[in-house]
Amino acid sequence: MALIAKGGLLPVITPALMGSGFILVGWFVDPLFGIAPTLGILMLIVSAFFANFWRDPDRPIPKDKGIVVSPADGHVMFVKRERATGRRPSKDELEGADEDEHTGTWHPEPCESPLLFSTEQRFEAVPEGEESDNDVWRIAVFMSPLDVHVNRSPIEGTITRMEHRTGKGMRRGPFLPAFRKESQFNERVRTLFERKDGLIVEVMQISGALARTIIPWKSEGENLRRGERFGMIRLGSRVDVRVPVSKFNPCVTGAEEKNSQYPKGEFVKAGSTIIYRGI
Repeated sequence: MALIAKGGLLPVITPALMGSGFILVGWFVDPLFGIAPTLGILMLIVSAFFANFWRDPDRPIPKDKGIVVSPADGHVMFVKRERATGRRPSKDELEGADEDEHTGTWHPEPCESPLLFSTEQRFEAVPEGEESDNDVWRIAVFMSPLDVHVNRSPIEGTITRMEHRTGKGMRRGPFLPAFRKESQFNERVRTLFERKDGLIVEVMQISGALARTIIPWKSEGENLRRGERFGMIRLGSRVDVRVPVSKFNPCVTGAEEKNSQYPKGEFVKAGSTIIYRGI
């Protein structure tokens, strides 16, 4: 059973103890013109804020076959069908590569097998009538500062790749607001989960304007159960999940669909909400 996420116990307990101490001093010794109890209340508020931020509730994990669960808590920004139009170049491909001021260097051809996600690829929405079996579904989940920030594995499988990426020429950043489409190229951690049958799911943890630290708890080569915790992002942020269209159909509603039932997009819970079902 987990109530507070890994690394969160000290930030919660420290201000709680300090606040209790100030209140006890003000009650039994000297209130110091009201300063001691005021500081005590403020420290308890800080402790409550950290407890809310670091909370890590247990979740029921669905046991259905052929599903993908949400890796994050939050509202679904959009559900898109996309195709790869480029990839990060190798050293031999740098000459003649496309340069983008914000997103960096791209080779103008996708991976030979785009659905293996062997390196970061550039994607665009698929025009109607141009669909193919090499397309992917992408679901983007926006995590507000009030949501649970622990991320969970979308499938049972092995982490085959985990890489940290920043903007071109940057040691850190950029940090655009996570609810903007352009935030997909913020500082991010890209993780590939591979199932026993070879299926690969790509998860992108994306930092936001406030969330500037992505904390991985797992590493390449580790086997995870469906819904197992693998990391977290501090404060508001975003998580994108890509799967092959030939294998899955999305089963959640995004804000861009302008569904009156879900004006902000459907709310999903990490590890519990099914976002894709197998075809």
